[in-house]
Amino acid sequence: MDHNGLKNACIQSDSLFSSNIMKILLLKDPKSGDLSSDPYVQELSLHGYEATLIPVLSFTFVSLELLSDKLSHPENYEGLIFTSPRAVEAVRMCLENNKEAWEHSLKEQWNRKSIYVVGKATAALVKDLGLSSEGEASGNAEKLADLICSKQVPSSAPILFPCGSLKREVLPKKLKEKNVPLEAVTVYQTAPHPDIRPALTDYLTKEGIPGSVVFFSPSGVKFCLKIIQELSNDKINEIKFASIGPTTSEAMAADGLTVSCTAPNPTPQDLAEGLKRIHSQ
Repeated sequence: MDHNGLKNACIQSDSLFSSNIMKILLLKDPKSGDLSSDPYVQELSLHGYEATLIPVLSFTFVSLELLSDKLSHPENYEGLIFTSPRAVEAVRMCLENNKEAWEHSLKEQWNRKSIYVVGKATAALVKDLGLSSEGEASGNAEKLADLICSKQVPSSAPILFPCGSLKREVLPKKLKEKNVPLEAVTVYQTAPHPDIRPALTDYLTKEGIPGSVVFFSPSGVKFCLKIIQELSNDKINEIKFASIGPTTSEAMAADGLTVSCTAPNPTPQDLAEGLKRIHSQ
């Protein structure tokens, strides 16, 4: 996406809001191409916030032939783990070339196994594949690992884990400690969106300092924080920083940020409630 495209994509929830309406900057990737329909933008607008979404990550899918081969042999695995929508997207791309086999037998074979997910968005995408999953409400990889360890019986077959290049080691480490075999396959590479700096510059120049900046991932913190600090200068203390989930909060705190609120679950409603609480104090 070029700069103008990204700039045009930074959709505000309602252009009719007056200038004193609280502005919220969401540093996340959209659920779909239409950023104005993003559930976080829509939910915050219902609470009177003027939310703007700026994509912060770009993704490149890799090793899809390898993943496709593994998906064709469910008998080799105890189940599947999905901790991101992108991992589900990688599976969907593999299935495009193998639809007949998936519908005829593979889907049913995988459904006889355990399918674990984190978050509603990921769970919804897994459901679109025709798979039943559990763990949606776990909230983060660490809690999902606890769930998996509590349910998995000792087995020589591993759980297949399509993941990104920046995955944290919490889940693999915990499963290893409990002797739950895991086979991780990196299926996408994560990099900073090429237009982060111009998009943030454009936003802060036109809109000023937002009431809150919300980070959705440790990667977002890594790629955006220094730019925001540089552009905000001494006004950065006016911003209340929020996060989706404890993992992102830990990354923010490690970089010296005061985290004003952490949405306990990755949902628009939890974020809206958290922002209402900190901005009413």
